[in-house]
Amino acid sequence: MSSDDCSGSCPLARRAFLKDVSLFAAALAAAGLAPRGASALPQPIRALSRERAEVRYPIPAKDGVRFDDENEVILVRFGGRVYAMLLSCPHQNTALKLDPAGSGGFYCTKHESRYKPSGEFISGRATRNMDRFAIRRDGASVAVNLDVYFESDSEPTQWAAAMITV
Repeated sequence: MSSDDCSGSCPLARRAFLKDVSLFAAALAAAGLAPRGASALPQPIRALSRERAEVRYPIPAKDGVRFDDENEVILVRFGGRVYAMLLSCPHQNTALKLDPAGSGGFYCTKHESRYKPSGEFISGRATRNMDRFAIRRDGASVAVNLDVYFESDSEPTQWAAAMITV
């Protein structure tokens, strides 16, 4: 299989693998059985705990984008709506960047996929929209559930509803 071949589960499979390897290494270290150089093993991307399952951001005052690398969230206010999207491209989990074409959308540097500010797929190797987190208004903030995100192809109703109107 080449690195370009990917089913819809690649990002989740990669994350699960990295988490499993890291947890295994930690278990070996705790048991005193870690091999030399074990600290060089990959660290988990993010082990979500119930204390970190939800993050809050102030509702943006105007249209714009905020990247939260630590929680892997892109918060967007665009066209009277606020979205919280997964930072990685749904094709092969590459971190998305602002589109250099100046569209206000996003761009995947690995396979040149492009997305609108709302996360809708425009062009490139990806085959679906960006994943959106479950989001709700909480006073002057938005609460983003880091444990729940929706894929547009398998959960179109939930994906479309994953935003707030401002």
